[in-house]
Amino acid sequence: MNALQNIRIDKWLWAVRIFKTRSMASQACDKGKIKLNGEVIKPSRHVRISDAISLSDGTLTRTFEVMELLSTRVGAKLAINYCKETTPEADILNHLALRKAAEQWRMPGEGRPTKKERRELDDFIWGGNYGEF
Repeated sequence: MNALQNIRIDKWLWAVRIFKTRSMASQACDKGKIKLNGEVIKPSRHVRISDAISLSDGTLTRTFEVMELLSTRVGAKLAINYCKETTPEADILNHLALRKAAEQWRMPGEGRPTKKERRELDDFIWGGNYGEF
């Protein structure tokens, strides 16, 4: 059994590969994009087994349940043993449909988008929160 009693949420999010770096996980907490059991938290907050974590990302809110605690980063195949994604399938499919629609917005062969067009496309896809996950 795991000897850890609690661990910082930013470290846990990094360890189970939800975020690429620990600083990205910290920044997401600071910006209010991470909720622990429905409450906006700071990166220093401790997570415990069976806690519910939700990540807001513009059009999609992903939810996870903490299965086990760990303090070191693990491989992708092992990470699924430590958390369980509980995001409803309908929400994921809706998000994928929105992304697919945004891809179809630009006609093939029109060349690169202008800076303004790229920003509008990013706002459409990510709801103004692009580049943060």
